[in-house]
Amino acid sequence: MNLFGREIRSNSKTRTTFTSDDAAFAKALGIDIDGISADKAKEATFYTCLRILSDAVSKLPLKLHQSSDEGTTKENKHYLYNLLKLRPNPIMSSSTFWKTVEFQRNYFGHAIVAIDYHKFGKDAGKVKSLIPLDMSTVDIWIDDRGILGSENNAIYYIYIDQRGHQYKFKNSEVLHFIGMTKDGMQGMAIKDYLKTLVENAQASTSYTNNYWKNGLHSKGIIKYIGDLDEGKQKQLQEKMSRISGGIANSGKIMPLPIGFDYQSISTSMADAQFTELSQLNITQIASAFGVKMHQLGSLERSTNSNIEHQNKEFYVDTLQPILTNYEQELTYKLLTSNEVSSGYFFRFNVDSILRSNTKERAEYLTTFVEKGVMTPAEARKQIDLPHLDGSDQLIVNGSYLSLEDAVNGANYDRTGLEGGENE
Repeated sequence: MNLFGREIRSNSKTRTTFTSDDAAFAKALGIDIDGISADKAKEATFYTCLRILSDAVSKLPLKLHQSSDEGTTKENKHYLYNLLKLRPNPIMSSSTFWKTVEFQRNYFGHAIVAIDYHKFGKDAGKVKSLIPLDMSTVDIWIDDRGILGSENNAIYYIYIDQRGHQYKFKNSEVLHFIGMTKDGMQGMAIKDYLKTLVENAQASTSYTNNYWKNGLHSKGIIKYIGDLDEGKQKQLQEKMSRISGGIANSGKIMPLPIGFDYQSISTSMADAQFTELSQLNITQIASAFGVKMHQLGSLERSTNSNIEHQNKEFYVDTLQPILTNYEQELTYKLLTSNEVSSGYFFRFNVDSILRSNTKERAEYLTTFVEKGVMTPAEARKQIDLPHLDGSDQLIVNGSYLSLEDAVNGANYDRTGLEGGENE
C-alpha cells in the first residue's frame, strides 16, 4: 500500500493483532485490567457518551461561507462545498466521516485526517480526499533538532497501516483535531483519565450480571460438625453451587445434609448503596464528556421545559467549542490564503439543535420578518416551505419613522386625511 506516495519504510514483519479483550492488548497500552475489559468503550455509559457526541456532530451539515460588506453568503459552487457535504473520501459519507473523527478525538484525545491532493492536471494542488487515520497506530514527533528536515520544531505524524507500512506526514498535510490538551500538540485520551470511573462501572455491571446468573443466590457459610480435608471441602463447594446456584435453581429450596447449617453473609445491594454508587459513576462519566443526564435516559429531574433548556446548554457548553475547533482547522488548512483573505470560512449549521418548539419558532420568525431583518422568503426556507414570487422583499410596518424624521417632526399623508380633499 502506498498512501499518497508518502511511504517511508516497509516493515515485512507481521504485526501482532490483539482483540480488545486480550490482556496483551491492555498491557501494550499500559493498562492493568485486573479482570476488567481493557476496552473502555464497552462500558455502557462511556460508550453512550461517545455515541451521543459522535452522532451530534455527524448530523450537522458543514457549509462553506463567504463574508463581505454585503453580508454572508453560502458558496455552494466552490469545489470543497460538495466534497465536505457529500463524500470526503470514496468510502465514507460526510456523516460517517465526522462520526469517525469525533469518536477518535474523544477516545484518543485527538484525531488526524490525512489530506490527499490532486498531483496532475487542471486540479493539481486541490484537495482530492480526506482520510481519517487510525489513531491507535499514529505517533506524533516534534523534531526540535531538525533531524527529519531543515525546519526546527517541525511536527510530524508517523502512521503505520495494517500491513506494517509506515508513512510520514507534515503538519500542513493533515487536519489535526485536538480534544483536551495541556501543550497544544498532544491530546489527552479521556479513556485514560476516566480509567477508575469506567472500571468501577464495568465492575458494577459484572457484579450485577453474576448476581443474576447465580439466581440471586447469596454467598454464605456452611456450618458442619467434624473436619473435612481440602479435597472434600472443594467437592462440597462445587456440589452446593451446583444444587443452589444459577438461574434454573432460583427460588428453589436448597437441601442440606443432617448436621449442616447455611448462613448468608452477603451484603444486599440496598445495604451497599449499590444503586447510588452506580448512579454517581454514570453522572461523573457524563459530566466529563459534557453530556446531559436526560440524553442518557435519566429523566428523574427533567421536565418538558428544562429538557429544551438543557439541549441549548449542551450546544453552548459542549458542542460549540468542538465545532469551533473543527471550523478553524478546516478554514486554515483547506482554504488558500487568498480565499481566507476574501472572507471564506467553514461553519456547521446548528439550526437543528437550536430549533425551539413550534410556538417560539413562529414568534421568532414573525418578529424578524416584521422588523425587516429577514425576508418572507428566508423565513419560509427556515420551515421548509416552497419559495413564492414576490417574497424576497424586506417588509416593515408603514407607521415607523426614522429617528431623524421623528426629531424633525416630519408629517406624512396617511390615506388622504392630511392635506387631502377631506381636510
